[in-house]
Amino acid sequence: MSGAAEAAGADAHPQKISVLFVCLGNICRSTMAEGVFRSIVKDKSSPYYNLIDKVDSCGTGGYHIGDEPDSRTMSTLADHGITNYTHAARRFRDSDFRDFDYIFAMDKGNLEDLERWRDRSHKLSSSKAKVMLFGEFSGTGRKEIVQDPYYVGRNAFEKAFEQCKRFSTNFLEQTFPDVPKTAP
Repeated sequence: MSGAAEAAGADAHPQKISVLFVCLGNICRSTMAEGVFRSIVKDKSSPYYNLIDKVDSCGTGGYHIGDEPDSRTMSTLADHGITNYTHAARRFRDSDFRDFDYIFAMDKGNLEDLERWRDRSHKLSSSKAKVMLFGEFSGTGRKEIVQDPYYVGRNAFEKAFEQCKRFSTNFLEQTFPDVPKTAP
């Protein structure tokens, strides 16, 4: 047993968890990850349906507060059948360390920003979050980063989608090992 199953005990249903995805501006990578993850865990036919309490995304910077995701993020999600995703960008806040079980950074810079944020905040005595690189769930044996596709182009958004799908699936399979695996 591991993760949420361990926390709930051997005979109980796994404890629900909450997940937050973080990038710089909250319009490309973290929203892509949130959209992909939601599509897996909020689908009533998913083996992970009803195991996730809360899913959200945000940015370490406040550049795009209130904005919708980048149109290329939305079109990439739509091309993969995810058409019901909506989000308004927001900035990370101290309470996120308390409100989420897992906080996933898209790259090393985001991770360092989150670690500094946690270290300098004096309000975090009740912090429960595991802060880590989302790419720790790459399945390749190495930590991957999700490159910022904003200045690169459509192919970079497709790569981000592929990574987010793979990382999400691997995370769920590792966190809930007793739940049947998702279809590829």
